[in-house]
Amino acid sequence: MQFDSRTYRLTDRGNFGRIAAGAGIVGLVFSGVGYYVDAGQFFFSWLTAVVFWLSIGLGGLFFTMLHHLVGAKWSVVLRRLSENIMSVLPVMALLFIPVLLGLHELFHWSHADAVAADPLLQGKAGYLNITFFVLRLVAYFLIWFVLVYMLNRISAAQDSAYHPSQTRRLRVISAPGIILFAITLTFSAFDWMMSLDAHWYSTIFGVYVFSGSLLAMLSFLTLVVLLLRRNHVLENTITVEHRHDLGKLIFAFTIFWAYMAFSQYFLIWYGNIPEETIWFLHRWDTSWKVVTLLILFGHFVVPFFVLFPHAAKRNPLVLGAMALWILVMHWIDLYWIIMPTLHHHGVHLSWIDPATLVGIGGVFLWYFWRRVASRPLVPIKDPSLEASIRFVNH
Repeated sequence: MQFDSRTYRLTDRGNFGRIAAGAGIVGLVFSGVGYYVDAGQFFFSWLTAVVFWLSIGLGGLFFTMLHHLVGAKWSVVLRRLSENIMSVLPVMALLFIPVLLGLHELFHWSHADAVAADPLLQGKAGYLNITFFVLRLVAYFLIWFVLVYMLNRISAAQDSAYHPSQTRRLRVISAPGIILFAITLTFSAFDWMMSLDAHWYSTIFGVYVFSGSLLAMLSFLTLVVLLLRRNHVLENTITVEHRHDLGKLIFAFTIFWAYMAFSQYFLIWYGNIPEETIWFLHRWDTSWKVVTLLILFGHFVVPFFVLFPHAAKRNPLVLGAMALWILVMHWIDLYWIIMPTLHHHGVHLSWIDPATLVGIGGVFLWYFWRRVASRPLVPIKDPSLEASIRFVNH
């Protein structure tokens, strides 16, 4: 991997993209085998993996819009990386096709005979039906694609010739864009995960998924920054001060995720309504109890105490280890949300789980790296770039 510090471009992409593509192909091949071996397991594994990688892309979209909306200066050097992360969202739309093919395997409400025998599903049939489900899915991705396209187009134009109107336009797009993002992420979480058990509902579920998505994206972004630093790319542009702020954000959103998780659990426990409590009961029974405790300690307690000290956020080894750890915990969290619908009587690990995760992840990382190598790694004409490079924590 070679870098031109004058143009802020990679002159040699290195092997990362090829390795990611190779791993993705192998993973997709094994995933295809998994479909023929056990179609039910394949669709649930695929849903878990595609939501995991999609959540990182959505986190990138939110981070980019928030950056523009608040006019942040410290994060200018990170903006292009977050743009490259969100740019993978259109590709994720194609990787969502197997979910549509597996609707009957995944969603109980998609069976007409099940709806006819269940008064509760009949009451929700106006929302939970295949036609409306597909239309909503298309609408979500269309909205995300339009936001990604507009933000990237103006950002690319800014690299050629800066004009103050571009900054205003990016802010004008981001303001309603964040509202649309909140609505689409919430309802997609309802559709793709909460409706797996159509009898269960939680009004805080969308915020819970959002907090995990942004935390995963910040962890992914941190790992990318550390990878570039290791190869002496942007090492004098994205400094220890920026990595420190990334560490602080990871620490803060670890607490926010835990607060949302506890709030959801506490309100449902306090309300003691059978339709709500049964969802947690399934995850506090048999071997699922071990996963629940693992998420409690692994997703909150461990990163909280490790990242609490000031020095930990400035230590590349500690910060990188925690970023990778949180990504693993995020996948386990999604697994814990999705898989009990298939395996009611306990955890059932399958080789199809890592196959789908690697297959979709390989495509995600390959396209992300392709975007990274196709343009400057920072917005070179942004008027706040120099101030961002000189940023110091106080």
